[in-house]
Amino acid sequence: MRYYNIPIFVPHEGCPFDCSFCNQRRITGMDTSITKEQISEIIEEHLKTLPESGRYVEAAFFGGSFTGISPEKQCEFLETAYKYVKNKKIDGIRLSTRPDYISEEILDRLERYGVSAIELGVQSMDDEVLKASARGHDAKTVERAVSLIKKYPFKLGLQMMTGLPGDTDEKAVMTARRIIDLKPDFVRIYPTLVLSDTLLEGLYKNGEYTPQTISEAVNLCKKLLLMFRENNIDVIRVALVTTDEISDKGSVVAGPFHSAFRELVEGEIFYDQITAVLDKDSSVRTFCVNPRELSKAIGNGKVNLKKIKDKYGFDIEIKPMENIEKGKIKVWKE
Repeated sequence: MRYYNIPIFVPHEGCPFDCSFCNQRRITGMDTSITKEQISEIIEEHLKTLPESGRYVEAAFFGGSFTGISPEKQCEFLETAYKYVKNKKIDGIRLSTRPDYISEEILDRLERYGVSAIELGVQSMDDEVLKASARGHDAKTVERAVSLIKKYPFKLGLQMMTGLPGDTDEKAVMTARRIIDLKPDFVRIYPTLVLSDTLLEGLYKNGEYTPQTISEAVNLCKKLLLMFRENNIDVIRVALVTTDEISDKGSVVAGPFHSAFRELVEGEIFYDQITAVLDKDSSVRTFCVNPRELSKAIGNGKVNLKKIKDKYGFDIEIKPMENIEKGKIKVWKE
């Protein structure tokens, strides 16, 4: 079974806040609202590209704070997507919103229209970081929202960020621990990028904010990814999707942008596993990984092979092998 999202962006709809890091028009590549007719067109066009069987498809409302939109517009948008659930062309609806835009009334509405998953933009569980980022809510608001959502049959996703104003590695790890305690079904991790036309851009240009380097962000996200894995929480994305706007030639002014950021993170995890073996037995020369993760184990631009040659003075080989658990390596034995 393969999972597919049909992304429907509602840029800045329903959100009166200007968080320091946020410019949804840049992130989504859109600067206008959306209509129910456009929603239908988007779903229809995406369905033409998807296989007819062996799939699970959700219409996904991203971009703004969906549950902050007027109830009338929420119903209009949801009803449009729900028609495709009822006629079994798609399997569900997911949306993203803010923790302070959750109530029983809202959740009753979402359940009525076939919503299957809700993602909350948590960003941090440190109140000082949330305040410095002009987020507009505190950590207790997140806990209250999660408690309400868990009374319903929705899948729950929580999104966190690293490198926000006032953030530290220790605070990010604390945020991950508190998110783990909330037991979401899945998580997204977004290193903070400085985007043009944001409050954060002004802080950066005034020397009041220093973004993470790629190396700093990769090393931190490596720890966070392992924490979530150890607690059986799926991390469905690390870093924003690269687009014309989210690129070093687009609206990214500064910060740890890399078009293959997650591959860098997972490559470091594989590197640590390989060197742990070599430190104990330097006679090993060949390792095996799941075929789908061969490029990650080798490292972006074969960086892991190069680093190992530099550190140990010899070459290693990494082979694909079926039935190896994802994220793991095995020593090749003749």
